[in-house]
Amino acid sequence: MGSNLFDHDECDYLFKTILVGDSAVGKSNLLSRFSKDEFHLDSKPTIGVEFAYRNMKIGDKIVKAQVWDTAGQERFRAITSSYYRGALGAMLVYDITRRGTFENLRKWLHELREYGSRDMVIILVGNKSDLIDSREVDTEDGQSLAQLEDLCFMETSAKENLNVEDAFLQMITKIFEIASQKSLEAKEKEATKVLHERKEIIYVVDEVSATKQTSCCTS
Repeated sequence: MGSNLFDHDECDYLFKTILVGDSAVGKSNLLSRFSKDEFHLDSKPTIGVEFAYRNMKIGDKIVKAQVWDTAGQERFRAITSSYYRGALGAMLVYDITRRGTFENLRKWLHELREYGSRDMVIILVGNKSDLIDSREVDTEDGQSLAQLEDLCFMETSAKENLNVEDAFLQMITKIFEIASQKSLEAKEKEATKVLHERKEIIYVVDEVSATKQTSCCTS
C-alpha cells in the first residue's frame, strides 16, 4: 500500500493524516475505500502502520492527502504513538455496533492530544452505519461527544460507501483552511517586518540629511 514517498511534485500541499481507533472498527477499509474505492470483507488486522495517498482539489490547489492507518491492538500502540508527530489531521473511528469501541475513544483522544499538534483537525467517525439492526451506539451519543470535545462528527459505511468521501474531504478542507490562514499570517508578518525596516532606513537617511543641513548652515 502507498506510493513513492518523494513523488510530491504535482501537488501544492502535502498533508499527513492518521486513522485512530480500536482494532476491527474498519479503519483499513475506510482507507482502501477512500484511496482505491475498494472494500474487503475479510480485511486482516493491520500490523504496525500502513499508508496510502490520494490527490484532492481544494479550491484551485492540489492537496496530496497522506493517510496513515494505525494498528488498534494494544501491542502495537508504542509503535503507532511516534506516528502522531507531524500529523495535521486525525480520523477517530469507532464501530457503531460495538459499544466498547465508543467507550475507548477517551483513551484515543488523550493520546492524540498528548502526541499530536495543538491545532490538529480531529473528525469523529462512527463506522458501519449500514448495520442498523446491530447498532449499540446511537447517533446522538456520537454527536454529544463531538460537541463536548469540539470535534467534527459523521457516521460512515465503508462497505456501502456512505459518507466516506465526505468525512475525508471535511478533514482535508479544514486542514487546508488552517494551513492557508497560517501562510497568510506569515506573509502579513513578513510584510510588516519589511515595512518597519524600510521606515528605519528612511529615518536614518532623514537624520543624515538633517545633520548635513545643520553643518551647512553653521559653516
